[in-house]
Amino acid sequence: MRTIAVVGTGYVGLVTGVSLSEIGHTVTCIDIDEEKVKRMQQGESPIYEPGLSDMMSKNIEKKRLFFTTVHEEGFKNAEVIYIAVGTPEREDGSANLAFVEQVAKDIAANVTQDTIVVTKSTVPVGTNDRIQSIINENLAKNVKVEVASNPEFLKEGSAIYDSFNGDRIVVGSNSEEAANIIEEINKPFGVPVFKTGIKSAEMIKYASNAFLATKISFINEISNICERLDANVEDVANGMGMDKRIGDKFLNAGIGYGGSCFPKDTKALIQIAGNVKYDFELLKGVVKVNQKQQGLLIEKLKERLPDLKGKRIAVLGLAFKPNTDDMREAASLVVTEELINAGADVVAYDPIAMENAKKILNDELQYANGVEEAVNGSDAALVLTEWDEVKNVELDVFDRMAYPLVIDGRNCFSIEEMKENRIEYHSVGRPSVSSDSRQAITR
Repeated sequence: MRTIAVVGTGYVGLVTGVSLSEIGHTVTCIDIDEEKVKRMQQGESPIYEPGLSDMMSKNIEKKRLFFTTVHEEGFKNAEVIYIAVGTPEREDGSANLAFVEQVAKDIAANVTQDTIVVTKSTVPVGTNDRIQSIINENLAKNVKVEVASNPEFLKEGSAIYDSFNGDRIVVGSNSEEAANIIEEINKPFGVPVFKTGIKSAEMIKYASNAFLATKISFINEISNICERLDANVEDVANGMGMDKRIGDKFLNAGIGYGGSCFPKDTKALIQIAGNVKYDFELLKGVVKVNQKQQGLLIEKLKERLPDLKGKRIAVLGLAFKPNTDDMREAASLVVTEELINAGADVVAYDPIAMENAKKILNDELQYANGVEEAVNGSDAALVLTEWDEVKNVELDVFDRMAYPLVIDGRNCFSIEEMKENRIEYHSVGRPSVSSDSRQAITR
């Protein structure tokens, strides 16, 4: 087992550090936020991720997991140092590498023994070479530092599970010795390790996310055509997915992708391509389709209710996906703002993300304590996140609405059940449910 340091305790860094401690390594996680570190030392996770807090507490108790704000303390005896700080998006879509470069300088100033530096942060092709140069130029001690790329492929909401059940672990390095050590560190996960050159490893991360984003935008375009042809996108996706060359993953039509990875990484890859004078037209289309798709529910709502002023609209789900409190690039940012700007009274509910939402969403947004409270007296309900609590709700809850109009951006409900319950229902790429006896809302 190895002594490991992880710099950065955001989503990637914390999950990485906790998972490495779970398989037996001694891990010290480093973050400059003192309050955050104090919380983590008590086993309190600053992010919502199923299973993470329990695993943190377990390994803190076993004295395999530590947290500090002091680089010198964190790097002491570290054989391997993971860089897992943020690479936020710049206005032009490129990745801001200021935090990564600062960590490289901190490593150079504080390491006292031969060390392997592993980049977990998502960084443009060529960044690890830059990290190597910064470290070599600033080393305070006569030690050897090798750099490797080990991109993450975790899904928010199932990151702990994915750590132990992933498809592959990618290791890129120009040093065979360093690559072998990283492979050895990850061996207890029982996940296949794919070793390659450092630039190829950097590219694999961007290419993977861009391809998945492309599948999502593709099926969303198909869904828009299906609506115009009275076809059912779910049947189309199922038929497509049975083809092993295509597969059934990421073919769920909806209101687009969000979160910390797909939006940022697609734009960054477009910028990376532009830097070598290549126009990535396909990926530009993917981004454009996704931006358009996020406004789909507003379009559907306004077709039914042209004047939203004074209407009470329930919004079910705020996080960009279920099982996370992450609000980054969530459809709710666009949808709730447009509703409020149109004069609607908006009442939202999310099982986990409401505290984060309150920090960034419009102050006029109201919050409910459950689905029932949110829809009570509402003129329409919009489903933005496919939480189990939303998908499994008793449909008679919609009887509490002023009018049972549900516009579902995640295709959570059965069309047949909505018909049986006489709920006017509009989803994505599927036939709508309406009734001749239902009248337009005029109040």
